[in-house]
Amino acid sequence: MRLLLVEDDAMVGAGIRTGLGQQGYTVDWVRDGAAAELAMQTTAYDAVLLDIGLPRKTGLELLALWRKQKNAVPVLIITARDAVSDRIRGLDAGADDYLVKPFDLDELAARLRALLRRNSGRATPVIEHGALTLDPATHEVTLGGAPIKLSAREFALLHSLLEKPGVPLSRAQLEDRLYGWEQEIGSNAVEVHIHSLRRKLGNEWVRNVRGVGYLVPRQP
Repeated sequence: MRLLLVEDDAMVGAGIRTGLGQQGYTVDWVRDGAAAELAMQTTAYDAVLLDIGLPRKTGLELLALWRKQKNAVPVLIITARDAVSDRIRGLDAGADDYLVKPFDLDELAARLRALLRRNSGRATPVIEHGALTLDPATHEVTLGGAPIKLSAREFALLHSLLEKPGVPLSRAQLEDRLYGWEQEIGSNAVEVHIHSLRRKLGNEWVRNVRGVGYLVPRQP
């Protein structure tokens, strides 16, 4: 999952990027509203973590702009403004959730998982697909009840494919979800992770659609 973090506080931003990175998220971090606007124009994100008090353009201005553009990306506001009126204003502007600083990173991660789960239309936290299960909270994967050990990127790749079984994702789309701006991407990086997933799960779980990309087949 690829996230856009919009936060001008260096310590807070670094802590969030590191913490969520350790949980398998790809986090692009910008420190002002203008940079966030540009990032949204050039990159597809699964969710946005948005501070309100930003240089050059406020978080609420950004949120209003994105919703006016019919951009439905889930947005979690993270801010020190704790007045009820501020929360109401943020939610009414189109935010999906609102978290007041200081907060525990585990709570941020839990709220983010809930937000992504709602956005994908799932009611349950664990993804079940036939004999295959994936738990975004614990990063556990089982096949037929047996645990499968995956690397962080293998887990992120499988998670992306399981969000919409039967719908192929191109190599470029998968690269966007697995790698941030500052990370070097090998020419065959996605193929290497796909090969590893097939070796651990079986070839039938991840299929290639020639000229299109990769998918997890729908269950009959």
